[in-house]
Amino acid sequence: MARLLTSRSTRLLVSKPKAKRSPRVRAPNRKETRPEMTTATAVVTRNDLSLAGPSIGGPIGGLGSLDSYLDRVSRIPVLSREEEHDLAVRFRKDNDLEAARLLVLAHLRFVVHIARGYGGYGLPVGDLIQEGNVGLMKAVKRFDPTMNVRLVSFAVHWIRAEIHEYVLRNWRLVKIATTKAQRKLFFNLRRMKKNLAWLSSEETQSVARDLGVSPAEVTEMEQRLAARDMSFDPTPESDEDDVYSPAAFLPSPDSDPAESVEADEWESDSSQRLQNAMARLDPRSRDILQKRWMTDDKATLHELADKYGVSAERIRQIESNALGKLRGFMTPAE
Repeated sequence: MARLLTSRSTRLLVSKPKAKRSPRVRAPNRKETRPEMTTATAVVTRNDLSLAGPSIGGPIGGLGSLDSYLDRVSRIPVLSREEEHDLAVRFRKDNDLEAARLLVLAHLRFVVHIARGYGGYGLPVGDLIQEGNVGLMKAVKRFDPTMNVRLVSFAVHWIRAEIHEYVLRNWRLVKIATTKAQRKLFFNLRRMKKNLAWLSSEETQSVARDLGVSPAEVTEMEQRLAARDMSFDPTPESDEDDVYSPAAFLPSPDSDPAESVEADEWESDSSQRLQNAMARLDPRSRDILQKRWMTDDKATLHELADKYGVSAERIRQIESNALGKLRGFMTPAE
């Protein structure tokens, strides 16, 4: 979270400078016109390191503790309307990053309060606070002090928007809500259900009417919320007899019964024709083909030549002639 309040906050809060005017140039009488440091700003300055967030510093000094972060945030006094207005004017007119930083730090307690409301989604509270801080900085950048509205009222929308986006990205492996209606249902359907059972037809109609969506969208979101993530491929530790992943239900390329029967019949017919053709050869040719082609331990030409008392070249000729006859015998008559 340190990056959010330092380098990242600079990128979010810096506005594009006006032409021919540098945001860093200060008027000669700036020191006299600048508001005096209040108690709130003094406390913020002393605690900047601790406010970097619960994910910085590790266990040394308690900087890695979420409780320590929440304790330091709660010690920052709330800005008065006048102090908030002066800081907002300084940032909007002069692009004063110090004023923007003080506005952000003084409103961190409100981000914590909003983020805690999303603890039921099973996500780390520290991450929810971090995303809410991003929304707070975006709100500070767009805040207009002339509208006579407190920053916290304006920032609630931006804080919730960032937290909502984070929850949708991380609640499931696959994003569960993409359209505006689905987002509305995701964050409101569980709250509107009176029990854990499925919604009845009347309840579905009531929820759809209250949220301004169709009953079909309510039913679809209810099914999505009740479902769970499933691995497409079976896990290595799963038994072959107990596989329920989607990959187990994909059709096999050779699952067509007609093709399986055809392949079995073709193999049986080929085997029968081969046996009939081999029976029509003379014993020596049949033995040479069996020893050369139909056994795992194939005999060499010289071994067969020694067995029949002829040359290896003669064995090769007998083998070649026997293969030619075999092809002729196996060719079906037209």
